[in-house]
Amino acid sequence: MSRETQAGKKAQTTKAKALGVDDALRGSVKRFFNRERSWLNFNLRVLEESRNQDNPLLERLRFLSISGNNLDEFYMVRVGGLQEQVRAGIETPSPDGLTPAEQLSQINAAAQALMEAQQAQWRVLRRELHSAGISVMEPYQLSAADVDWLRQRFMEQVFPVLTPLALDPSHPFPFIPNLGFAVAYTMRGPTGEVMQGLVPLPTQIPRFVELPRAADRLEARRFLLLEDLITVNLDALFPDHTLVARCAFRVVRDSDIELEEEAEDLVREFEALLKQRRMGEVVRLKLEVAAPESLRNMIIAQTGADPYDIVLVEGVLGVAQLSQLIVDGRPELKWASYEPRYPERVRDFGGDMFAAIRAKDLLVHHPFETFDVVVEFVRQAARDPNVVAIKQTLYRTSKDSQIVAALIEAAEAGKNVTALVEIKARFDEEANLRWAQDLERAGAQVVYGFISLKTHAKVSLVVRREPEGLRSYVHFGTGNYHPVTARIYTDLSLFTCEPGLGRDAGRLFNYVTGYSRPPVLEHIAMSPLTLKPTLLERIDAEIAFAKAGKPASVWAKMNSLVDPVVIDKLYDASQAGVQIDLVIRGICCLRPGIPGLSENIRVKSIIGRFLEHARIVCFGNGKPLPSDEALVYISSADWMPRNLDRRVEALVPILNPTVHNQVLDQIMLANLNDEAQSWVLDSNGTYARVQAPADKLAFSAHSYFMRNPSLSGRGSALSDEGAVPPQLDLRRTDA
Repeated sequence: MSRETQAGKKAQTTKAKALGVDDALRGSVKRFFNRERSWLNFNLRVLEESRNQDNPLLERLRFLSISGNNLDEFYMVRVGGLQEQVRAGIETPSPDGLTPAEQLSQINAAAQALMEAQQAQWRVLRRELHSAGISVMEPYQLSAADVDWLRQRFMEQVFPVLTPLALDPSHPFPFIPNLGFAVAYTMRGPTGEVMQGLVPLPTQIPRFVELPRAADRLEARRFLLLEDLITVNLDALFPDHTLVARCAFRVVRDSDIELEEEAEDLVREFEALLKQRRMGEVVRLKLEVAAPESLRNMIIAQTGADPYDIVLVEGVLGVAQLSQLIVDGRPELKWASYEPRYPERVRDFGGDMFAAIRAKDLLVHHPFETFDVVVEFVRQAARDPNVVAIKQTLYRTSKDSQIVAALIEAAEAGKNVTALVEIKARFDEEANLRWAQDLERAGAQVVYGFISLKTHAKVSLVVRREPEGLRSYVHFGTGNYHPVTARIYTDLSLFTCEPGLGRDAGRLFNYVTGYSRPPVLEHIAMSPLTLKPTLLERIDAEIAFAKAGKPASVWAKMNSLVDPVVIDKLYDASQAGVQIDLVIRGICCLRPGIPGLSENIRVKSIIGRFLEHARIVCFGNGKPLPSDEALVYISSADWMPRNLDRRVEALVPILNPTVHNQVLDQIMLANLNDEAQSWVLDSNGTYARVQAPADKLAFSAHSYFMRNPSLSGRGSALSDEGAVPPQLDLRRTDA
């Protein structure tokens, strides 16, 4: 062994010891990143896009707003759960070795830094918006004419819905609901007495009030915060009182729902729980830092917030609502509009979805191809006299869902319609309950699934009478049946009439509606029964290939990787020599690049114009990836315990060669080769933005799919071979 090799080995061993690899191979503490800290890292990457000068100004503001909304939901669900564990005295550590109390301490410190970064970025964007003609005014900047106009606006549009409250023993402090805003005031009365008052801010009123535009500068837009509008007009609410001090504040409450498994009536139970959500424990109380301490202390005491729930904000409260400043009429400050394409295959068959699917399996790549094709599939089924049955899962959908409308139409036409409505879809429970009631009134059979399992699989099954007999047509999706999110989430829709896949879809529905475990599944794997074992078996097969000296590799793409059993299996594969490339948008608890444990695993995250949402996994099957022999799957499931053990999910193999090529050689390779929107995770938990070579333009997967119809579904230029266009060879040189 050369001296250089010996030195390299010694350095590698030293690094391994520093990272605790020996412990990692035996215990659990060093093998995993903390789930909550990983999520906060993801939201930092979202926030970073608001600093990315390659993004248009209003899109940067949108990223800042998204980071605020994400943080609110994180506290409402994840932190609320941890606080309940602490109150219950639970000290069981998470897979990374932290107790609930230790996690809360680290989370609050990291979240505080994140919120400070949000406010700093808001100050930057506020200046840039002002330079671009979009201004958020301070009260002292208002002219006399502005004040007069605002007074009239206030009296007409705001005053009638406000309820000013005096705070004294006969007027107790009101309950402030989840995500509720309010402004507390200290005032002096006409005889000098001091009074405290409160004005809750109704959610029905926009957070920003726009002032009139100047006739000679119609492009210039000016806004005033609602709490400033109220303060400017405080005398209308509390006549004869003079303002002494104010404190705007915002409450975030625990909003996770705990369901009693013994609940006899699931619908009634959820209706009651939804009302309770507004009453959850305070998990975050945000107050204006400039307010007097005495006024802040009064609010803290009255809301019952604990010291670690309190955040003093120097800036705007409610970062999520900054999205209201994304104005129309300024296209130069947004991404160029993009209209999804309609699949050419369907056009070739005159719009007949069933004829197009009979000809060959069809893959639709959203949002580059339109979600309308999914709606059309259900709509044609509803109107086709030869269709005898439709079965549909509904996890999330829109308020005016055309899919639900088509199901209602089918039921009213006398077709056998089964709707599997998941009323445990967090924050969409109320909408799903309403849809379920509408479907039942139309005559559809509505099933709510298991009490203890969420049905998260995305499946639509149509049974059609044809000359040869009954034929099943199936849609398997990686995303929800939601037309709005389908324009911003990258997802895959597979349409097929392959008989085995049709039978498996029927077995999945029977499992949920009849609680009958299917004795056999021909192609798909299903959580909580076979999906996780299938993944582990496929990884084991790659380990066997590596040990036999054959090529061995795994490519996977998903939103989150958390499950410790799957992560440990990936570690086993890395140690055996399997090359593993992961595209994990959000949470990743796996630690890549640790010598002796995970040096053959690479992890990247893509954050860009569209939200990466499709779940794909590819196994080399004894050949270098990509290859025709690879095993390729799409799925509704992330690799998390909840998806693999506590939900009904589907893992669907790609059987058609053309679709196989589209998913593996095009979509996965484009994601692996993306530079413009990618971040690489190191063994310490740090993400670094990928730097493209200085002599060429950074490759963007999103831009590529927008430009190339050949890469989404069967677009207009895609041959049956589905070859990657010659101007960009996506094949990896190190595969």
